[in-house]
Amino acid sequence: MTASGGDPHETGGPTGSSGAPGDAKEGVRIEARGLSRRFGDHLALDRLDLTIEPGEAFGLLGANGAGKTTFIRCVTGILIPTGGTLTVDGHDPASDPQAIRERLGFVAETSRIDPDLRVRGFLRFAAGARDLVGDDAEAAVDRVIARFQLAEVEQRLVGHLSKGFQQRVSLAQAFLHDPPLVIVDEPTSGLDPVQQEEVRGVLREMHGERTLILCTHDLGEARELTDRVAVLYRGRLVACGPSAEVLGGDALALFRGDTGAAA
Repeated sequence: MTASGGDPHETGGPTGSSGAPGDAKEGVRIEARGLSRRFGDHLALDRLDLTIEPGEAFGLLGANGAGKTTFIRCVTGILIPTGGTLTVDGHDPASDPQAIRERLGFVAETSRIDPDLRVRGFLRFAAGARDLVGDDAEAAVDRVIARFQLAEVEQRLVGHLSKGFQQRVSLAQAFLHDPPLVIVDEPTSGLDPVQQEEVRGVLREMHGERTLILCTHDLGEARELTDRVAVLYRGRLVACGPSAEVLGGDALALFRGDTGAAA
């Protein structure tokens, strides 16, 4: 496990295409070096060094205000760093956002789906936003409806669905263009235990087939669904390593910025 000041990309976990023969992973490689982002006098990211490997399920953890959202917004190209470098498969999100858009599926914590749209209609709209048209769009919609078990509700209004089904629809839209990178923010927040298990089952199935970044406050969920985790505190990396190792100790101390808990 690596605490602040170490070299977290050299810690244990999947090694992507450089791993054991026959064990190559699909997905993208994300590399941040000295990544910083300021908002006026506030330093939201403080010289962050972090690498996420292809096919890795990676947990991004920390208390509110730790810098998780800022890092994700830099990865997606929404924010431009004020220092350091960041690449996604060699592409700079700030200068080549289209390359990132083509590779990215994003699932927000709060559903942004118009409640007055029917499920299939919304997915068709989302496919068009991903530049899928005609037969390609319809095939993509059919594929995600089957994968996320939405056939029974595909003609219902999104606003009439349970939270569990709404989350499935949100996950489905992220997979329409079969992206190698999926970012999921608090995927089971507000769901009942049965719905949580259904969503986690979907995320388990992704393992190794694409890069997953999971932002969650649920430490049990992070242990179960990720290979490695990074813990941020006030924009700094305080721990990074195999999930069982980092979260097997005093994880709450890490959330409070106690780097000694990562020793």
